[in-house]
Amino acid sequence: MGRQLMAALDRAGHEVSVASKLRTFSKEPRDLDGDTDVAFEIERLKASWEQHGKPDAWFTYHPYYKAPDLLGPRLSAEAGIAYVTAEASYSPRRDKGGWASSQARLIEGLQQAAVNICMTERDRIGLAAVAPTARFVRLAPFIDASSFLAEVPKPEPNRLVCVAMMRPGDKLDSFRLLAAALSRLDHLPWRLSVVGDGVAAAEVKAAFAGFAADRVEWLGERQPAEIATILPRAALYVWPGCGEAYGLAYLEAQAAGLPVVAQETAGVPEVVEDGRTGWLAPAGDIEAYAAAIAGLLEDGEKRQAMAAAARNFAGEERSIVRASQTLAQIFQIYVEPLR
Repeated sequence: MGRQLMAALDRAGHEVSVASKLRTFSKEPRDLDGDTDVAFEIERLKASWEQHGKPDAWFTYHPYYKAPDLLGPRLSAEAGIAYVTAEASYSPRRDKGGWASSQARLIEGLQQAAVNICMTERDRIGLAAVAPTARFVRLAPFIDASSFLAEVPKPEPNRLVCVAMMRPGDKLDSFRLLAAALSRLDHLPWRLSVVGDGVAAAEVKAAFAGFAADRVEWLGERQPAEIATILPRAALYVWPGCGEAYGLAYLEAQAAGLPVVAQETAGVPEVVEDGRTGWLAPAGDIEAYAAAIAGLLEDGEKRQAMAAAARNFAGEERSIVRASQTLAQIFQIYVEPLR
């Protein structure tokens, strides 16, 4: 999403560059004020701005408790430039366990920002609750769908597909839920193509071990250009989406002309329109999830209507062109007056 935002800003007429590659991520709570790397980076940037000129705005993507922005707020305040965040995340339960100071730093940044861009309504509501004086705007998740729209959909009626990293936690939970749902559909002639790899590959494959070998096709990790040719072969994109912030893979699948079957959980409803571009089953309801897959496999007319709506939704309503227009308006209202 960070790369997509840079591309959209570029399309909107802004000159965008990566100001710093400093990594502030930490798995454990730490002292935020004594980091020599942060101090060095701040001085480096200040010297660079003195020599080459300061930017008009500082843009930080996805600050949160494990990766607070330790550069932008201070540099922006000292240089007198606009500070902007996108997809900031706050979790009240993280105030315990040593993360309170990191979260307090996040809130300070939100309140300082000229504007905070939220990708989901869920995030906006949560952030506004802890930083009520801060300014928030919405920008719906989007993609550059050109590579997917360039391919002509040729779906095999019973072909299912999913694209996901194989790692512990929510991803593994989604694979296990998908396997459990498909085990209820032995009476249907489905075939599943799985794109992805990772440290939990063995556990993922174990979840599907009970199926006949010809039921599941393991394609491993693939490059984006390859995925754009794999998706149009399928009739449905099946990924439960346990804990998904929203999931750009859903938009990619829809751009390729696939209805989605997912869960109505976390940020998934932000990228899949229930009843129009796919079905969203109640979170954790394996039977409902299986029924949603079966319903679209057995109803070709409904599946085709959803496929057309999905392709239009991702290719037009959630396009990078539309996003660049929205970003241009946001900057015109909140950032440019501060120059």
